[in-house]
Amino acid sequence: MIRAFALLLLIWPWAGFAQTAAMTEARAAAKELEAAAAMLDKAEGARDRVQALTETIQAYEKGLGAMRDGLRQAAINEAQLSKKLQSRDGEVAQLFGVLQSIGGNPSPTAFLHPDGPVGTARAGMLLAELSPALNRQADALRRDLEDVKTLRLLQVDAAERLQNGLTQVQAARTELNQAMANRTDLPMRFTADPVRTAILIASTETLDGFASGLSEIVTDEVEPAPVSLKGRIGELALPVQGLILRRAGQADAAGVKRPGIIMATRARAIVTSPTAATIRYTGPLLDFGNVVILEPEARTLFVLAGLEVVYGEAGQVIAAGTPIGLMGQTGAGGATESGAQLSPDRDASGTDRTETLYIEVRRDNIPQDPEAWFRTEKDE
Repeated sequence: MIRAFALLLLIWPWAGFAQTAAMTEARAAAKELEAAAAMLDKAEGARDRVQALTETIQAYEKGLGAMRDGLRQAAINEAQLSKKLQSRDGEVAQLFGVLQSIGGNPSPTAFLHPDGPVGTARAGMLLAELSPALNRQADALRRDLEDVKTLRLLQVDAAERLQNGLTQVQAARTELNQAMANRTDLPMRFTADPVRTAILIASTETLDGFASGLSEIVTDEVEPAPVSLKGRIGELALPVQGLILRRAGQADAAGVKRPGIIMATRARAIVTSPTAATIRYTGPLLDFGNVVILEPEARTLFVLAGLEVVYGEAGQVIAAGTPIGLMGQTGAGGATESGAQLSPDRDASGTDRTETLYIEVRRDNIPQDPEAWFRTEKDE
């Protein structure tokens, strides 16, 4: 009986925590997804449909990320609580047996003590003090079991909301693709020469060489807009929601060091321009995959590499927050947006972010540390 009593003292602190943390996260995420759904409805008639859809997709990505975290935490809490209860089934059964024997036989003869009336009195006093405590701990156990049921229901509800959100954000991305294809209102700073661009790509083996030759493959260039990043360096928003996977100068698994940072992102994440800029190049480049090179101010370039879909064309002047592309659909092992990211075994350390975006900053064709230019919080 004492072991069973100690068992419930160990389990009791979990009652309430399981619901409080996971349910709070899931409810907050549900509100974010509902707000995103409302934004999607309004985007249809928005004057600037591209901007409206961009904000909608970003809201969905934020809400879906929070919902994944809430779902993951609920699964972890439910598993931990169930494991703790299952590992002490014998002691719980012993406690219930004691409680049943106390409540099921009201006859005073059940408590006669071999030491006589004094022993019986002492035993009765001890039992009178212990019984309420045992009942309280039994109540705590019942609450823990209810928590398990609640967490399981929460997981079912969150999974349904997550799947609905994934369907809706995909619809928003499809609409964005169409809106970007229909956009014709962007000003042009220059016209790209496709022949000279192809020659430059074929004749260069490094990003340095390509970047240095960018100014030579344009025609009809006009004076750049008077844009300055003075006072904003270090405060620019990252172009994508994600985690820094590798910092500038860090070697990858193959021992290769690059001067830019690598962001781990979720599948199909939207990538936007951190600031007003001129698109200098879009398309495949060297071993970087699809690349977008932006010129926010004279002699400064932002290189964004690893996208699956790219928007815009060289020469266009775009505003801050303009979508410039989408990340890929699958990563290593074929994990899709609605697949492995839902696993409760993942610990929000970036393992559910299957895509990578390479970000490099160059000034006067000299690489800069991107972390000195962007706000690089843990999970932007």
